Amino acid sequence: MKHKSISVKSKTDWARLRDAAMPGQPKTEHPEADVKHIVRGMVRRGLQPLPSKASISLRVDQDVLEWFKAQGPGYQTRINIVLRAFRDASV
Repeated sequence: MKHKSISVKSKTDWARLRDAAMPGQPKTEHPEADVKHIVRGMVRRGLQPLPSKASISLRVDQDVLEWFKAQGPGYQTRINIVLRAFRDASV
């Protein structure tokens, strides 16, 4: 009776598995999507519609504006959040 060898060469593609395990690496078959596209694709199910915003002209001190801008993109949203927090604290 002939014994079957237990040291058979693995057919596993170890390089592919190692590459798949490395986060942050875009794959050719699944390239990373741009965040803008992901956000556009999200659906607000069961949530109340967002209130509309009013476009205004607001005069603020230059140093205040520079500080908000220095925090990165979205400075107008942060200004809105600060104003909302002040309103809520004043009630």
